[in-house]
Amino acid sequence: MNRAFNRKKDKSWMHTPEALAKHFIAYNVKFLGNTEVDQPKGTEIVKDAVRKLKFQRHIKKSEGQKIPKVELQISIYGVKILDPKSKEVQYNCQLHRISFCADDKTDKRIFTFICKDSESNKHLCYVFDSEKCAEEITLTIGQAFDLAYKKFLESGGKDVETRKQIGGLQKRIQDLEAENSELKKQLQVLEEQLMIAQVPPGNGMSPKNPTDIFDMVPFSAMSPLGPLPASNGSAPPPPARPTEMRRDIFGAEPFDPFTCGAADFPPDIQSKLDEMQEGFKMGLTVEGTVFSLDPLEGRC
Repeated sequence: MNRAFNRKKDKSWMHTPEALAKHFIAYNVKFLGNTEVDQPKGTEIVKDAVRKLKFQRHIKKSEGQKIPKVELQISIYGVKILDPKSKEVQYNCQLHRISFCADDKTDKRIFTFICKDSESNKHLCYVFDSEKCAEEITLTIGQAFDLAYKKFLESGGKDVETRKQIGGLQKRIQDLEAENSELKKQLQVLEEQLMIAQVPPGNGMSPKNPTDIFDMVPFSAMSPLGPLPASNGSAPPPPARPTEMRRDIFGAEPFDPFTCGAADFPPDIQSKLDEMQEGFKMGLTVEGTVFSLDPLEGRC
């Protein structure tokens, strides 16, 4: 394995600066995979990674699995690994995270680079089979490094500071979102506690008198039978007698023994009632002898 590039002023590159700065250089290669390594650089480190991934691919090949093909897009911003048909990005290795790049002089097809993962902060070694284009791809990545370094010097390090500021703002946004989520949970708990405190006993339903099968309220000895007093404390007025009484099917007024008086009967009926009452009184009081009112019993 050899180190892919060195920053030399007299280095002759394969591509124009505009091709890497404004666009990208694409290569179609086979992707053996990536594996975690202990160090960010070193020839022996990448040799061990290549042997490990080659052995894994040999096992998968014996099982009938083919080595997947990918497209590499190299620019001053990094190396993208895409699906050649759908153009879906599988890995996006930013250039400032790539710490080592090398090709195998004993095998012109193999080249590798080590990149620090942005999420896990682990160093991963990516291994590719390029069909005898390993050196060209390695030099292209080296040229991208050289142009990115020159752009950094021309900007006076402003790009790095800008990236740091953006990273700090993104971290602050994540913290605020987490804090906002926690406050929402606390607010929801407080709302639930408030709703429980406002619910009256008995499932929040007002007591209702029981009714029978006809939906009638049963009689209770505790309920008042008479009219209730008025709100000012005075006795309520007596119920007014209806001016027009109901009549039966023959047109006669119904008999009411509690409301009728002596003047309510015709004169002939009233006189007969009076005679019967006088005779009844006399028969009960004459010399203490009781007369029977039953005509079948005879006289004493």
